[in-house]
Amino acid sequence: MIHSMTAFARQAIKADWGNAHFEIRSVNQRFLETNFRLPEAFRSIEFQLRDRLRKRLNRGKVDVSLRLEYSPTDSDAIAINEQLAKQLITAHQQLQAAAQVEQPLQITDLMRWPGLIQTTELDTSQVEKQLLVAFDEAIDALIAMRQREGTSLIDIIMARLDGIAEQVTLVRGQMAEIIKWQRERIMTRFEEAKVELDPERLEQEMVMLAQKVDVEEELDRLDTHLQEVARLLKKGGAIGRRLDFLMQELNREANTLGSKSISPITTAASVEIKVLIEQMREQIQNIE
Repeated sequence: MIHSMTAFARQAIKADWGNAHFEIRSVNQRFLETNFRLPEAFRSIEFQLRDRLRKRLNRGKVDVSLRLEYSPTDSDAIAINEQLAKQLITAHQQLQAAAQVEQPLQITDLMRWPGLIQTTELDTSQVEKQLLVAFDEAIDALIAMRQREGTSLIDIIMARLDGIAEQVTLVRGQMAEIIKWQRERIMTRFEEAKVELDPERLEQEMVMLAQKVDVEEELDRLDTHLQEVARLLKKGGAIGRRLDFLMQELNREANTLGSKSISPITTAASVEIKVLIEQMREQIQNIE
């Protein structure tokens, strides 16, 4: 099974402390590149998230974002230490009596006393565990989409492989006729020019021409490369780079076929093969 590098996944968490949303986007990239946008309070888990991605993905530019929404009852919940407040008020009254000075107690000053205002602290360790589980699920969803996209890419590439194979078969089947056509064409020109050639010399020239325009080797290599591409697609895995290399080799043989062309048939076949190769190359850029 092959995987595309283009995919998107979203995973949500709903808990007592609030909600969280992971979003992962991936596009094609020569290597694996990961970028994270996390709330400052959970920057500490970035290394774990990055490690999880690297264990599951081989290539692609991956952007990860995490958005948190805390429940009002659990975050920012405020309570007053009433016992401490009463002690402070009593102490204030005693100080007034000892100093024989009446000075009103300022509530704002009282609130600054350490420990008077108590807040409910979020158990971040528990939240981190839930976030890691959700992130693994988000990766699962991302890989599933990459796999579906990869299956579609296989169909597209296989159709182009069949198209190239048809052109190879066409050229191979027409080569005898092409050589015959070229021989007749040369003879006609000689007759029009009223040039008499030694039959033995003419035969030697035709043999040299046949060798010069022989594309059997190029056609064989095209067939070999097509078989290797099909084999890799069937094997699956991280094959994008190898497929890209094979596209270069296919294009090389198509260019040689075109350079040896002596008829519209082989010229058209060379152009069509290069068009099909380029179409495959565009799709292969997205394969992991």
